[in-house]
Amino acid sequence: MDSHADKKDYRIFIVEDNELYAKVLKKQLENSRYEISVFHSGHSCLANISQKPSVVTLDYRLPDIGGDEMLAALLKANPNVHVVVISGQDDVETAVKLLKAGAYDYIVKGPDTREKLVHTVRNIYNSDQLRSENETLKHAIHEKYDFHKLIKGNSRQIEQVFKLMEKAASTNISVSVTGETGTGKELVAKGIHFNSKRKNQPFVAVNVSAIPEGLIESELFGHEKGAFTGADSRKQGKFEQANGGTLFLDEIADLDLSLQSKLLRVIQERELIRLGGNQVIPLDVRIITATHKNLEKLVNEHRFRQDLFYRLLGLPIHLPPLRERGHDVIMLAKFFADEFCRENGMESKSLTSEAKELLLGYPFPGNIRELKAITELACVLATGPALEREHFQVSSNGTILNLIAEEKTLEEYTNDIISHYLGKYNQNVKLVSTKLNIGKSTIYRYLQLNSRKVPFVTY
Repeated sequence: MDSHADKKDYRIFIVEDNELYAKVLKKQLENSRYEISVFHSGHSCLANISQKPSVVTLDYRLPDIGGDEMLAALLKANPNVHVVVISGQDDVETAVKLLKAGAYDYIVKGPDTREKLVHTVRNIYNSDQLRSENETLKHAIHEKYDFHKLIKGNSRQIEQVFKLMEKAASTNISVSVTGETGTGKELVAKGIHFNSKRKNQPFVAVNVSAIPEGLIESELFGHEKGAFTGADSRKQGKFEQANGGTLFLDEIADLDLSLQSKLLRVIQERELIRLGGNQVIPLDVRIITATHKNLEKLVNEHRFRQDLFYRLLGLPIHLPPLRERGHDVIMLAKFFADEFCRENGMESKSLTSEAKELLLGYPFPGNIRELKAITELACVLATGPALEREHFQVSSNGTILNLIAEEKTLEEYTNDIISHYLGKYNQNVKLVSTKLNIGKSTIYRYLQLNSRKVPFVTY
């Protein structure tokens, strides 16, 4: 037996009794990715099958074991192995028989055998790599959407949410998620989908309130070419895109009454007809809805259809506001701080007891989204390893400062902070430099990059 000395990531066995021809095949297949072993008999190959080769090139006529028997033994030992039979016989009947028995390919010995073998092995390798990447991706998705990794917290309220999510994921029931803005309703929807039997099918999210009233019907149900002015081609709606998977309808309370009846019919009949068309399209879609409004109140006010409300209700999951989740706020703040510092190459930061006291007493009208924003800003403002109370920029009336109303990059945050402090301290560069514990040159660089005049007050 001859084996490649280097440790590589893809194992190939060459089974060929002709030593010279085996060397030729090995030379032809040599690649930085392949670990190649050569065997001159069937028994020697099978004796080493525990090494689990991905590919076996098999001489059909070995001196000790017949090709049919050898193929069966290889597949029995490892059903996932790719066996490429190499034979001196150009026999279609034999080739068909071997392919039906599980061989990956059948190559006839000839002038182009080596090129064909290289091409076949390359295709097998690429296919295996793609399959491996898909498995890795599926595992990563499962890890990413594990309930306890997706939603941070161990309060009694959140534990109840986890229990309901598990029930939802194990069934096909519709789910209605309620909660204030910023509590993580879409995360719940994704968590349910990616832990359900539909996890390998599409997850399609639609924010109903973000789509203009004149386009919402086309967005949801699709349209045919010429259905209306500007419809230059056929378009699949969100329902079709989600077919087999999950459709998440966010802010469902904002759906116009005229479309609520059509949505109800589509859900009831499990089929739709595109706008301007007549083809009936069967649907298999799980519906998850979300809203921060009180749907029951809207039903009583005749602003939301009662029959649609009960169709969508399914398993209701209410997300508590952050202010009701106790010490979850500290866990979340630490998580956001660690994540922000890691992404920006900053040293890890801890929360002081005074900072924790502030966070526990703050009402967080913007919920988790607000906590994330002010924690990231605190990491920027902190010059040491600790996040102090003064680093968390919250206002006395319980609203988030304009400075952190949007998620921004570290550089954008820095520029906003400098601008904010220059305005606060009447363009006094020296004072701002002291307050922020940064060099005056940093402030001047900011002013230059933003094409602003240098302030007169520099002492």
